Amino acid sequence: MTYDLARRALFLLPPETAHEVALEGMRLLLRGPLASWMRSRVPNSPREVMGLTFPNPVGLAAGLDKNARYIDALGSLGFGFVEVGTVTPRPQPGNPKPRLFRLPKAQAIINRMGFNNLGVEQFIANVEESRFAREGGILGLNIGKNFDTPVEKAADDYLFCLRRVYPHASYVAVNISSPNTAGLRTLQHGDAFDDLLARLKAEQARLADQDGRYVPLAVKVAPDLTPEEVTTIADALRRHRIDGLIATNTTLSREGVEGLPHADEKGGLSGAPVFARSTAIVRQFSQALAGELPIIAAGGILSGADAQAKIDAGASLVQIYTGFIYRGPELVREIAATLAASAPARSDGVAL
Repeated sequence: MTYDLARRALFLLPPETAHEVALEGMRLLLRGPLASWMRSRVPNSPREVMGLTFPNPVGLAAGLDKNARYIDALGSLGFGFVEVGTVTPRPQPGNPKPRLFRLPKAQAIINRMGFNNLGVEQFIANVEESRFAREGGILGLNIGKNFDTPVEKAADDYLFCLRRVYPHASYVAVNISSPNTAGLRTLQHGDAFDDLLARLKAEQARLADQDGRYVPLAVKVAPDLTPEEVTTIADALRRHRIDGLIATNTTLSREGVEGLPHADEKGGLSGAPVFARSTAIVRQFSQALAGELPIIAAGGILSGADAQAKIDAGASLVQIYTGFIYRGPELVREIAATLAASAPARSDGVAL
């Protein structure tokens, strides 16, 4: 009820303004005893994925905290892991405003933010100020390319960011699937994909040897893939021994929002309308990968039942973003409780 009232007030503001106000409010409020109480409401249900032990399988997807300013506040809500970014080598303003649109009747959002961020140096400075990872939290750092870097040189941007974020990350997410940076999704295909994965894995091996710590790599893909593209991507992920897959990003489809205000805005659609499409992609990847690497599912999760459907489709973990906007912190608790109740456990208490 409390979040319902807050959401109604926030939805009176322009979406991007509301986003900033909400994050600042969380940063100011979620400290000390209140933060501890919020975390205590979310049941533990550990999962071993990518060689990491996640306190529970509910994560925050990248995009909410692009500059890593609110890691501790978000972590206090009981998330099993928090992913921040997408960050690029150089600061960039993103696309012109307005670039974020609510579709409340569909419990959806359209965005064309365009990787707006303060650049990797400020991003790392903010990560270093946070306590979440130092206190045992699982922190994903999501990397991308600058909008003006030619696609044929995109790997250089990803490698630059990987080197900078590696010492600070629990895992690194490679975002090649945002629809809001021109040409980015072409990196999911063909020789460009193979070259990017090969170079990332070689750099990961070098950094692991240098730092004495192996940091997993997860690749984030789009929901707008054909079955043939799923098979090709899965083969490349296995061939290059990538550690995890995040499925999926936002969709260019407008199925389920036809005729609604803002439905024709350019950008990626997220929220309830993408649930079926994203879950189908998770299921296809699960079959194609045959358990050789884990899947983190995102896309349209607005209830515990939605999250369970992603797990049933083959995911090991889930992430929320738009559902969190519409449902608030209660959604974290609901999903964690649902998945804890359904998970078989080993003798050491870690869910299988």
